[in-house]
Amino acid sequence: MNERISLSCCDTKMDGFSLENSDNEPPPVSNEEEPPPVSSCEDEEPPQGLKTYQENVEFLKQYFNASDEDWNDWHWQVKNRITKLDKLSEIMDLSPLERLSSTGNLPFGITPYYASLVLSSNNIRKCMVPTISETIVSAEEETDPLSEQEQSPIMGIVHRYPDRCLFLVTDFCSANCRYCTRSRMVGQNNLKKGIRKIMWQNAIKWIANHPEIRDVLVSGGDPLTLSDENIEFILKGLREIPHVEVIRIGTKVPAVLPQRITKNLVRMLKKYHPLYMSLHFTHPEELTEETVKACSMLADAGIPLGSQTVLLKDINDDVEIMKPLMTGLMKARVKPYYIYQCDLIPGSRHFRTPVSKGLEIIKGLRGHISGYAVPSYIIDAPHGGGKIPMLPEYYQGRDENGIYLKNYEGKPIFYPEPKTIFED
Repeated sequence: MNERISLSCCDTKMDGFSLENSDNEPPPVSNEEEPPPVSSCEDEEPPQGLKTYQENVEFLKQYFNASDEDWNDWHWQVKNRITKLDKLSEIMDLSPLERLSSTGNLPFGITPYYASLVLSSNNIRKCMVPTISETIVSAEEETDPLSEQEQSPIMGIVHRYPDRCLFLVTDFCSANCRYCTRSRMVGQNNLKKGIRKIMWQNAIKWIANHPEIRDVLVSGGDPLTLSDENIEFILKGLREIPHVEVIRIGTKVPAVLPQRITKNLVRMLKKYHPLYMSLHFTHPEELTEETVKACSMLADAGIPLGSQTVLLKDINDDVEIMKPLMTGLMKARVKPYYIYQCDLIPGSRHFRTPVSKGLEIIKGLRGHISGYAVPSYIIDAPHGGGKIPMLPEYYQGRDENGIYLKNYEGKPIFYPEPKTIFED
């Protein structure tokens, strides 16, 4: 089929998997100032005449010769991931900046489902399709900007905070975001299947031997790309540890591979409460009917859902984009949790906004939409400094009579609190 969509713009090493394996794993993957301008997609003309998401679904079904049953099967979606730009160019016209790109450490990869959104949305396209801008590495950027490897006492574990740890169980994602914090490891295929389970067992044993750990965040890569059997192996091992009170899973699967959220999966997950999920969302255009259904299935299983969104220049760095994303997530039963400042990975300057932009967005959300829908704006500090919340300046100072504040409209507010009332 020769038709193409025409557009003019633009969590220690691990290994991947093969669908030929008996446990149905994914197959190996192939291969505070405004920053100065660099070459990026914004230098080109915006796309014209984009087809709708549903039109692109039908187009891609024809391209892949896929039945509805195929399309709705997560194994088929993973097996048919687009992992080469040459393959991508068969369904869309690549821009000059995309044609000149090098994927560097992070391989290119998207599911056919998410490709339908890439074809429909210039915003999502910028997140997923590499450009030559990734080859421009700035002085402030580092391969491991959060120093996770330095804080890793054993393979697969990152221990930064006193009472919790990060458990990296895979390096595979079904779709690779170009701004990925763990671009150093995602898709590198460095954990052979034979030693993967040994790594999990050793990590679970480490957690069992550290009674201060009460909260475990299971991440990667994307844990939900593992088979049900392997996810349950990990959850069961953690739940058998008496001092582990809470288990969390970090995933982008509902946005990029909603077919993965099956009745069998949620039936298994609900056995391991209290279980929470942090879902990665970037743009309101990701909230398709399939994605909302996946979120509803997880919520119906009693799993509290929170969202994490990376602030990205010319993609979602606008209050009028963040509002429908946050309110749309609430409608999908997902509590907006964090907006992250983009981490300082190599070749990410074209994605980053000034911190002042994030503060502007929080100011534009608070008071204008439900408080439940307002996330925290977070900088994950370089060199393992941890998450630091950033807030607009609502507190203006005080005198002997009380506190001077500004409300969400910027109006001055006086809160009476004489210093003498708290004196003994």
